[in-house]
Amino acid sequence: MLNSPLPTRAKAADSARENTMTMYLEHFGLREAPFRITPHTEFFFSGANRGATLEALLYAITAGEGMVKVTGEVGSGKTMLCRVLMERLPEKVETIYLAVPSLSRDEMLAAIAADLGIETAGANTTKLVKLLQDKLIEVHADGKQVVALIDEAHAMPLATLEEVRLLSNLETNKEKLLQLVLFGQPELDAHLALPSMRQLKERITHAFDLAPLPPRDVKDYVNFRLRQAGYHGPDLFGTEALAIIADASEGLTRRINIYADKTLLAAFAAGTHTVSPDHARAAVSDTQIVVTRRSPRKAIGVAAALGLVVGIAIGYFAAQHGGPVPSEAVAARNGAAVSPAASPAADKPATTAPAASPAESKTAESRTASAKPANASEARPAAPAEVGDAVGARLAAGKQLLEGSATGGYGVQLMVTDAREKTYLENYLVEVGRTLKPETLYLFPAGSREAPRIGVLYGAFPERAEAVAALDAMPETLKQFRPYVRPLDGLREDVRRTDRR
Repeated sequence: MLNSPLPTRAKAADSARENTMTMYLEHFGLREAPFRITPHTEFFFSGANRGATLEALLYAITAGEGMVKVTGEVGSGKTMLCRVLMERLPEKVETIYLAVPSLSRDEMLAAIAADLGIETAGANTTKLVKLLQDKLIEVHADGKQVVALIDEAHAMPLATLEEVRLLSNLETNKEKLLQLVLFGQPELDAHLALPSMRQLKERITHAFDLAPLPPRDVKDYVNFRLRQAGYHGPDLFGTEALAIIADASEGLTRRINIYADKTLLAAFAAGTHTVSPDHARAAVSDTQIVVTRRSPRKAIGVAAALGLVVGIAIGYFAAQHGGPVPSEAVAARNGAAVSPAASPAADKPATTAPAASPAESKTAESRTASAKPANASEARPAAPAEVGDAVGARLAAGKQLLEGSATGGYGVQLMVTDAREKTYLENYLVEVGRTLKPETLYLFPAGSREAPRIGVLYGAFPERAEAVAALDAMPETLKQFRPYVRPLDGLREDVRRTDRR
């Protein structure tokens, strides 16, 4: 029988996806994906009252204050809070986590008993309750507590909810033997409002509500997750992009994660490190989520073409088996990214660096970590006095460097970004200027008239080996966009082509 090609194809597809994800992370200087929707506790955001709710839950449980309820809309972060709570509880508290709410009454009792190491084979309901009580008394005698965290409690059958009330009756003369915390959607409140559930409702001593994030906290949330994922640069998301995400997500963290992730993907597909409002609109347009408020038709219409990028980018780049981001190919999909006449060199994102030859590497190793541009003052005259802002001053310096009569030389291209995002450029120059001398940074035009970009160049070195040594000496925080050495003559030609468009 002939060997099937399917396993080989599957492995190739997996490898391509892995290469694409690696490129995506390296493009933004990330250690890991920042906006996963699975609850990783290191990404727990303590803002928007989440941290205060966690502290209140810890107190209520350790103080033995009876039954607790936590409600919130779908995607508001209940499961994340539950997981963090499990990690933060002291060692004296034994935790039972029930994540399958559709259990019948007997199945729930058996699940709790199994977590406590109780043999339940052949036991009926009465026997199960007695075995549980005996085990809980034993644990209590050892100076420990037991808490059952019930996730998705709104989906529990009413009979099982009633059993929860009966379990809360297990107590000593002074303390509860079993603490219960119910996590559920607002439907849980509707169930508890039923006349048949009033006894259970009266036993709830603390009730917390995970409200959606207000717009002012969405920025802090997004930036927090980016920093946790290893990002060290200036803020990626501008005010308008964040406002679009905040409005479309209605402040629900799961939706924020989805929209923010797709927004970054759109920027990656466009070959830029700047997140624009159009990228955010594309992410919203591409995502099939039913929301109670609709985004304005006009705003979504502006992003219709760019929205195609988000849906097909990963599949397209996977087919390229991990090659550089093809900005021109993406432009054909979004209709406005890069002119077809654009030079590949002009639009090459700063995520691919040519490997240094062995001879260059050897030369670079012999240089000190404090390598500086040679003859920088001669190669780069000062910016005109009338240019007041940092971006304008460095553009003028770059123009003098690249449009003069001098030839030869090398520089280190740090990154390329959207020319329309002046605030981002200013912040980036400030950040880089903390490590490199601001006068050694040059800005140069790239891209096209339809999609203008600005590149950031460091230094003017007479020899390539000096540029390689300067690149090697850079701290890792400046290598987040994978800078590389460029011949200045090639850059001069790219700038001339850009000016002719």
